[in-house]
Amino acid sequence: MENIVERFLRYVAVDTQSDETSETQPSTAKQLVLLKMLCEELNAMGIEATLDEYGYVMGTIPSNIDKEVPAVGFVSHVDTAPDASGADIKPQIIPNYDGSAIPLKGVPGLALDPEEFPELLLYKGQTLITTDGTTLLGADDKAGVAEIMTAAQYLMEHPEVKHGPVKIGFTPDEEIGRGVVKFDVARFGAKYAYTMDGGEIGELEFENFNAASARIHLQGLNVHPGSAKGKMKNAILIASELNGMLPVEQRPEYTCDYEGFFHIISFNGTVENADIVYIIRDHDRKKFEEKKQLIQHCVDFINAKYGDGTATLELKDSYYNMKEQVMPHYHIVEKAMKALEMAGIQPKVQPIRGGTDGANLSFRGLPCPNIFAGGHNFHGKMEFVPVESMEKASQVILNIIGLFAEE
Repeated sequence: MENIVERFLRYVAVDTQSDETSETQPSTAKQLVLLKMLCEELNAMGIEATLDEYGYVMGTIPSNIDKEVPAVGFVSHVDTAPDASGADIKPQIIPNYDGSAIPLKGVPGLALDPEEFPELLLYKGQTLITTDGTTLLGADDKAGVAEIMTAAQYLMEHPEVKHGPVKIGFTPDEEIGRGVVKFDVARFGAKYAYTMDGGEIGELEFENFNAASARIHLQGLNVHPGSAKGKMKNAILIASELNGMLPVEQRPEYTCDYEGFFHIISFNGTVENADIVYIIRDHDRKKFEEKKQLIQHCVDFINAKYGDGTATLELKDSYYNMKEQVMPHYHIVEKAMKALEMAGIQPKVQPIRGGTDGANLSFRGLPCPNIFAGGHNFHGKMEFVPVESMEKASQVILNIIGLFAEE
């Protein structure tokens, strides 16, 4: 049986960065390289699996028990974030980590230092996999992929382990918010599922942000500055004015836990035209709607002050808090908590300050909490993952499968 480190290293060697500017599905053809690999590996294990035209891998391990139990699924995404390069990744393996700073050898002077990242000290004595400082690592979410594949291989090599139907799903484009846009829930066939896409060991999440995007275009009027009095409308300044109307304390850098935010992610402009893009987040649905109303109020104010058509708003919901869909099936959260405890892990139940494929799946009839995959510092060159956390996550998958078989 291939160990989880070998599997993980093979997966991160494939560049699977998604592209939010692309209109194809999946957004990048290179994601299909890994998706085809995974489909072939599942089939080689004896698991019937398919890869469809949209880049979804779905596999089934049939039940080996007489009684009927719900089909349970496990889902991870293969793409890496556009925030940092996912090409030519050179992982560093640090056995028996001693608690000191870890030089990232691809960038002289750069290091993973516990003074900056104190969570490193939680893993003294363990084996860490880091970047070399020039790329991200890809543990988000190839750690989850490796954990699911390792659990699947274990089941196929140990037929004495009793289980109900197990469904396996791998998706593209999660990092750009399109992970399950065309995912066929009915064809997948699970009654309940879990995404293996969380952070540090022990995390279990069934609450996430409600999310929206706001794109605002500002139309200015450019005339020669020497004769601009009473005529010029500087779109850059108007955009800055609009941004200044939003509450400073509701920016990401000033919020935590259940607090929502307005996050400006893009600002481009000239005197004639400017465009600003925000993401809007809040766990509370009422506060989420109030935030969207505030953005609209700011746009209305600008138009009242500078003339109709000065500001135009495109406001689009992205996903919602899965809690309202999971709570009626809370036993799946309880099973996950018990599965963690069986693996000797203290559950850390907390809200996600973000979103997962599971949030959208939950609203499409597949309740889908999120379980840790083990990594830290996702989307950047300081990313790392402890090997022992990945091994524990794979054990948690097997524990959940066993708990469903006991029903």
